[in-house]
Amino acid sequence: MNLTDLNKVALAMVTPGKGILAADESSGTIKKRFDAIRVESTEDNRRDYREMLFRSQEAMSKYISGVILYDETIWQNAKDGTPLVKLIEESGAIPGIKVDEGTQALPNCPGELVTVGLDKLAERLKKYYERGARFAKWRAVIDIGAGIPSMTAISVNAHALARYAALCQNAQIVPIVEPEVLMDGDHDIDRCYDVTQRVLNKTFQELRVQRVALEGMVLKPNMAIAGKKSPKQASVQEVAEKTIRLLKSCVPAAVPGIAFLSGGQSDEEATAHLDAMNKIGGLPWRLTFSYGRALQAAPQKAWSGKTDNVPAGQRAFSHRARMNGLASTGKWAAGLEKQAA
Repeated sequence: MNLTDLNKVALAMVTPGKGILAADESSGTIKKRFDAIRVESTEDNRRDYREMLFRSQEAMSKYISGVILYDETIWQNAKDGTPLVKLIEESGAIPGIKVDEGTQALPNCPGELVTVGLDKLAERLKKYYERGARFAKWRAVIDIGAGIPSMTAISVNAHALARYAALCQNAQIVPIVEPEVLMDGDHDIDRCYDVTQRVLNKTFQELRVQRVALEGMVLKPNMAIAGKKSPKQASVQEVAEKTIRLLKSCVPAAVPGIAFLSGGQSDEEATAHLDAMNKIGGLPWRLTFSYGRALQAAPQKAWSGKTDNVPAGQRAFSHRARMNGLASTGKWAAGLEKQAA
């Protein structure tokens, strides 16, 4: 493992003013997104859609530091035969790959999941590296509900995340470590805070046990936020302050950067929260975005599967990428959204 090179890639992934595009939707997830815009989810349509994003010159070169790909996408070529990975590299962004294979029910823990995909991961990472991937992603899913999460679910998921991270670094690939505490429930922000704190503490404990070099990874956590069904939603400022306090108590300064997931927040909420955190400032690590839906909902709608709509789709993508790029340095303002509209 060459830590200097891993650290260089990790720092590039969290370049101020830029963030990561999560374009790694599984076949099932992208089908749901396409159903919403009445587009058939065929291999060609998925390719055309992602090619539109990767060819958005302004967005990709100015505001996107890296792109997380799905297994299908990393092997695909653009319509003109250029590998999609090359389009990403040519824009100056870094290609990455989602390597987990989804979740399974966790034995003896009703309603809880464990992420799978460690078998043969070492061989897969080698192939992905040869194809151009320089970072990877693995997502653990922790749900909040009555009597959950259990310590069992937190432990097995943290253990798997750390094993994945160690395998990545061994393959000279930067791991994005993503322990996601879901915002689906009716819990308030303080319950989310407590659970996320337990999850992050356990994750870093496992990363140390498995000798993962913290300088060569990026953390992708949820924000401290109330559940979607909670009658008591927190203000932007409260989310920012509590998330920063939480991260300062759990995340070692050696970690180069933190790239948040949007986790079901609306486009503007995800941007406003990131911006408010960066306005607080004085942080040991860089804070940016690794958004999927919050970057893509608008371009998907504008594109709607029609070739004629590609420029409109690219404009919508560039706008969201720019807004989040500004938020990653604390320079966003709500008024900028209105101007674009």
